[in-house]
Amino acid sequence: MRDQQQQRDDHEAAADPEERAEEACDETDEDQPHRRILGRVSGQKLLDALAREPERAALLLDVDGVLAPIVARPEDAAVPDETRAELDRLAGRYALVAAVSGRSSEDARRIVGVPALAYAGSHGLETAPDAERWRTTLQNFIAGVDWPVEDKGLTASFHYRTAADQDAARAELEQVAAQAVAVGLRARFGRKVLELLPPIDADKGTAVRELLSQRGLGRALYAGDDTTDLDAFDALDGLELAVRVAVASNESPAELRERADVVVEGSSAFLELLRRL
Repeated sequence: MRDQQQQRDDHEAAADPEERAEEACDETDEDQPHRRILGRVSGQKLLDALAREPERAALLLDVDGVLAPIVARPEDAAVPDETRAELDRLAGRYALVAAVSGRSSEDARRIVGVPALAYAGSHGLETAPDAERWRTTLQNFIAGVDWPVEDKGLTASFHYRTAADQDAARAELEQVAAQAVAVGLRARFGRKVLELLPPIDADKGTAVRELLSQRGLGRALYAGDDTTDLDAFDALDGLELAVRVAVASNESPAELRERADVVVEGSSAFLELLRRL
């Protein structure tokens, strides 16, 4: 663990964006205990630096697994009232607070329920000019799959969290994934889910870059819990100040923890982090 930590620190010490971040973090209180926030000491410095000048910064947040706890049925997901209240407070404090989701922006807005936030949905596909022409291909394909589908318009998800035999369910969905690829779609697995998408160069990372560029912001925090959030982590490269937060669980990919500046265990711990911003 110590060797892995040292490698991470050595890598960051060589990166110009991280050097600039260290310059922004020269006045932090390292004595304050944060027992449920796991990560490098410099991660806490980054959080403190971000919070000192909120008018220059963005908070970019995944929805499911970050703001809303993971539930067995996606349609039952909801952001707790106390989290909504905190998001509303932060929206009045930071230059930008946005929900960046694999759900459609309309559905993310419904679940989060905070009008003051910006919403970027469908893994960045909603603003991709070529995505719409794949809608018919996707809809025709999912109509022939004998599995309950979460139809998001431009994307589709097949969940197997509630399957009695999850290994068998995964094997069956791997066949579905192969068939989807054969008709030109993209397929990827996340937390107990197969996602199908158009073969477009759009993801949460492109959504993050667009949100920051539109507002001219060079400081940002992104929080995510799954593989698709790694693209958003990448999108923070080169910023004046970047904070990558992994909202981890036993289902999260190892790379999410490895690449994060700060790791919290679950959405309730992430709420504690928000309260300090």
